Amino acid sequence: MDLCKKFNKNLDKIEVSLIRQFDQSIAAIPGVLRLTLGEPDFTTPDHIKEAAKAAIDANQSHYTGMSGLLELRQAAADFVQEKYNLTYNPDNEILVTIGATEALSATLTAILEEGDRVLLPAPAYPGYEPIVNLVGAEIVEIDTTENDFVLTPEMLETAILEQGDRLKAVILNYPANPTGVTYSRDQIAALAAVLKKYEIFVVCDEVYSELTYTGQGHVSLAEYLPEQTIVINGLSKSHAMTGWRLGLIFAPAAFTAQLIKSHQYLVTAANTMAQYAGIEALTAGKNDAELMKVQYIKRRDYILEKMAELGFKIIKPDGAFYIFAKIPSGYSQDSFAFLQDLAEKKAVALIPGAAFGRYGEGYIRLSYAAAMDTIEEALKRLKDYMEEHA
Repeated sequence: MDLCKKFNKNLDKIEVSLIRQFDQSIAAIPGVLRLTLGEPDFTTPDHIKEAAKAAIDANQSHYTGMSGLLELRQAAADFVQEKYNLTYNPDNEILVTIGATEALSATLTAILEEGDRVLLPAPAYPGYEPIVNLVGAEIVEIDTTENDFVLTPEMLETAILEQGDRLKAVILNYPANPTGVTYSRDQIAALAAVLKKYEIFVVCDEVYSELTYTGQGHVSLAEYLPEQTIVINGLSKSHAMTGWRLGLIFAPAAFTAQLIKSHQYLVTAANTMAQYAGIEALTAGKNDAELMKVQYIKRRDYILEKMAELGFKIIKPDGAFYIFAKIPSGYSQDSFAFLQDLAEKKAVALIPGAAFGRYGEGYIRLSYAAAMDTIEEALKRLKDYMEEHA
């Protein structure tokens, strides 16, 4: 008897994240400096932790409703209204989830069916494709490498027309992981104008929205196309709350009525104490990300200068906390081999670009969600490595 043969065959299309695989593969190297994961080095602000403690002391240890606490959904509605000019009814257009990852799972499993296709600008965060594959749908990548990782309306429309009736959705992640690219108001309006012509869902992963470094701030596509857009967000990056696992879905009421079905049977409801912390984060802590942004910008600019001196080509990121750099000519363009050698010889760990799909090969991703002294030492070691292997 071999019951392993009876698992969902779509699992054969899925691997454990290459990001996690590589990070674990170098973890045992003595003294390794890891600029790998999207994990803010900041701690959750004290006032948010105190709100969670108060909820525990008040015995708030029972289930909330499936949609989450109404007070949290109201806080979320007020937050996106003030920050991004988005209007959602907390009663029936917002769901509280266990992180943005569950929000994505609930959304994609609800809207996709066997044989559907989903467009995704690439290189891209590798967490979307496994969910899509699990339901028997297919990711179709749009190569943005020749356009500084920016999706244009022309590229988008061409890709939509090529897919025909099988196209069900487009996933847009910005500010983007791994490139840090984001979009201006004019660019968003132009993309929305294309999408509006087609009967497809738009899933916008905006979890880095509070870490936007342009003067205009983040512009959500849902401002222009609310009737087609499902917005995914959360508190992991904006409030350094990765371990709290608190995410949000914003969508039209008719969509939410369907999304809550997949959400309910995945998780029932998000952690109650974390939800009370989330209320504090989105009200008293609505601008908590500002202090983090100051440090992120300093780190970004330092890395850009140092890596440019070493010959890396980098498109300046305007959001998130990643540098996505082209490996200079004369060095191995196999990103896994290049970084495995760097880790073994200099105890510096970055993420291979190939972990973000075929269009990421030849690049490396560096996370600057790490302390400045760690970044400085890591870049010193990188410089030594590059000079020794020139």
